[in-house]
Amino acid sequence: MVTIGRRNTLRVLRDTPPGLYLDGGAELVILLPGRYIPPGTTPGAMLDVFVYLDSEDRLVATTETPLAMVGEFAYLQVVSLVPRIGAFLNWGLAKDLLLPFQEQSAPVTPGQWVTVFIFLDTASHRIVASMRLSRHLNLIPPPYSIGQPVNLLITAKTTLGYNAIVENAHRGLLYHSNLGAPLTIGQKIQGYVRKVRPDGKIDLSLDAAGYKRVAPLTDQILTALQANGGRLDFDDASSPQAVRDKFGVSKNAFKQALGALYKKRRIRFLNPGIELIGKL
Repeated sequence: MVTIGRRNTLRVLRDTPPGLYLDGGAELVILLPGRYIPPGTTPGAMLDVFVYLDSEDRLVATTETPLAMVGEFAYLQVVSLVPRIGAFLNWGLAKDLLLPFQEQSAPVTPGQWVTVFIFLDTASHRIVASMRLSRHLNLIPPPYSIGQPVNLLITAKTTLGYNAIVENAHRGLLYHSNLGAPLTIGQKIQGYVRKVRPDGKIDLSLDAAGYKRVAPLTDQILTALQANGGRLDFDDASSPQAVRDKFGVSKNAFKQALGALYKKRRIRFLNPGIELIGKL
């Protein structure tokens, strides 16, 4: 059975002037318009297509991939407003995505970017977007382990830090105190789980926790020292952005790694900079 709003692998039934008709199961046929047909495709072939509704609410297929699909959160731009209907968002397909007025948490304007959840409305059978994210987040505490890598979508900046959606399902927070540089709303990055709270919210970090973070970083610093003649113009006074540009970690993680190396008498501080003691 075909899944609307997702990618499906469907068999080509026949070739017609408008395009290819695909087998959607249960005697359902779906048109793949001619402009999307891969060269050399013939009846019997299997095609990976995205299935959605056209402007007349008919099922149609495309070989294009939208910016997000049903069941996913995304950061999309408003392209137009239609009175008594809602806003339309660019999601990478010829037909824009509807954001109904009742699914807007605040009024939107053309050109604005919004974080939304995409779902199939059971009443209208249309694919629509919603800014009411809490309705679609999983509030059950997830079985994540401390230090586990997770995919993040940054959704908002707050006084504490940045809200993020974790693995397209849960609510998380990156604290300002653990960041080396500002993030961008809509940014997709990898983070790490620091703590899962009883209410299901997740404390996050951009660096792996504990020894998992420090051990590889100390090796990285030692390798950089050896490659640079035993000295580096980096220490615990270096700017957070300089540290992230050079080593790809937060300043807090960098300071922990320097402290570990200093305790092992592998480096000395030059104020400014550090120097390697002994051989790598």
